Amino acid sequence: MFTIGDFARHGRVSVRMLRHYDATGLLRPAHVDPTTGYRYYTASQLARLNRVIALKDLGFTLQQVRDIVDEKVGAGELRGMLRLRRAELETAVAAAEARLVQVEARLRAIESEGHMPTDDVVIKSLPALRVAELTATAASLSPEGISPVIRPLYDELFPLLREAGVTPTGPGLAYYEDVPEGDGQITVHAAVQVSAPLQEAAFRVLDLPPLDQAATIVHRGSMEAVVPTVQTLARWIDAHGYRATAHPREINLECPKDRDQWVTELQGPVIRSA
Repeated sequence: MFTIGDFARHGRVSVRMLRHYDATGLLRPAHVDPTTGYRYYTASQLARLNRVIALKDLGFTLQQVRDIVDEKVGAGELRGMLRLRRAELETAVAAAEARLVQVEARLRAIESEGHMPTDDVVIKSLPALRVAELTATAASLSPEGISPVIRPLYDELFPLLREAGVTPTGPGLAYYEDVPEGDGQITVHAAVQVSAPLQEAAFRVLDLPPLDQAATIVHRGSMEAVVPTVQTLARWIDAHGYRATAHPREINLECPKDRDQWVTELQGPVIRSA
């Protein structure tokens, strides 16, 4: 038998944790000396300890862990619990990775303050566009607010176009409008250029008006990392005597599967400052 200290070392856990598992009935010692109260464990109990730690690390509650290791949970139910937990962890990992991308974008914006090149900003006039679109509301204009909203819209839009026999005639584009009295909420328009008649169906077909002047810049990479490019455009507009009249449109020039290889033109409507 092992003393509690030896068993803790072999199991790579703390003595305090073993005492807690004993108190909760999750892992009782094989023997407790009636005189000294010392706890003793057997080598075979390492298997139960390993299962307890693994299940805890997966995020199960102590009661769930106890039911599983005591075989109160059937194999089918356990598989379901593990699949659900795996999905939860995958979602958490994806969210953490997205936050890291956004943090990196903010850091690049901070590091480039005052010396980011703006040579790539071009003033253009843009023609009217006929688009098919779906809309939804995002909590904010930040990348973490827009991305979870706009992706499902495009996933829904293109199958609807196929069902309606409408073929896109140009790239996808996104544009944004403030929700009146919406406390920062944004109406997200996920659109694609078409030549279909104006209509209201499962999607909307409308004409976007021409823009006499738009300050444009090309962003290369994921839209989660767009902040430095947006701020470059904003600095150029301010430095050259213009004023933005709306949020920039986003024209999808190249959209490979690897989002880091995307090429997107930002088109910010502007007028001359008074």
